[in-house]
Amino acid sequence: MFAVTATKIDADNPLNGLTAGERPDPDVPDGWTAVTVKAAALNHHDLWSLKGVGLPADRLPMILGCDAAGVDEDGNEVIVHSVIGDPGRGGGDETLDPKRSLLSETYPGTLAEKVAVPRRNLVPKPAGLSFEEAACLPTAWLTAYRMLFDKAGLQPGASVLVQGAGGGVATAAIALASAAGYRVYATSRSEAKRERARELGADEAVETGARLPERVDAVIETVGQATWSHSLKSLRPGGRIVVSGATSGAVPPAELNRVFFLQLSVVGSTMGTRDQLERLARFLVKTGTKPVIDRTLPLSRAHEGFAAMAEGDVFGKIVFTP
Repeated sequence: MFAVTATKIDADNPLNGLTAGERPDPDVPDGWTAVTVKAAALNHHDLWSLKGVGLPADRLPMILGCDAAGVDEDGNEVIVHSVIGDPGRGGGDETLDPKRSLLSETYPGTLAEKVAVPRRNLVPKPAGLSFEEAACLPTAWLTAYRMLFDKAGLQPGASVLVQGAGGGVATAAIALASAAGYRVYATSRSEAKRERARELGADEAVETGARLPERVDAVIETVGQATWSHSLKSLRPGGRIVVSGATSGAVPPAELNRVFFLQLSVVGSTMGTRDQLERLARFLVKTGTKPVIDRTLPLSRAHEGFAAMAEGDVFGKIVFTP
């Protein structure tokens, strides 16, 4: 089968390790099933893998990709949940399983014509979502859903700041928060991306670091070091930052005096459960919300998509079709 694979780790030039070509069909252990991939989405996780983060050299070659939608062995249209873990070991939540992994870390990923996953990792694809739209959900959109509706503790009518409009999680968070009726603020260094954020549902989009019209109840933080101080200053007393990434760096000044004096909360969030993925898909159909797709490319042009993500030239998701 045709697949996109990490064949070398290069922290400085990650695309040097990207290889496209023929690979063996995936092994299908007992309790697992094979899915014929109709669409797969790109994530920053794939770039980090090429840098060696979460993917040591002794596991190479590794088929990349966490997200996919396709058809299972019985002909059902499905979305692939990419967290490989045991809910029992995580107290009912597979993302808390100490032994959990994502597809493409221990097991071959989704940037291929076929992918093997545990049967419990399949979620029915609603007819109201295309394969390309459904493929956007398992990482970025599921992460944003959990951050907003599980970790942030927001009530109806709440206010939220989304840092870094343009990234996959950020665009998902803007759209989901708007659909849920929150007051939504977004930031970006790019005026074009700020305008896109407004079109997506943000009540206001401002330059990174700019003062907001009000202090917000929660901040959706995926940028990290570059926006951390602004996130803290943008919260009302008792507010909460939910963080699921740190694309600009992971060691900002903690500003602990602000955290304790204003009784702020900092909450980590990673991915989501299979049940949350199923609820996310239903929520999109019910509200008419559609994932933002920056571009759709054939899998044979994967290098082009990886290069665009590495350069930051993206608003929404890059989707590949095998």
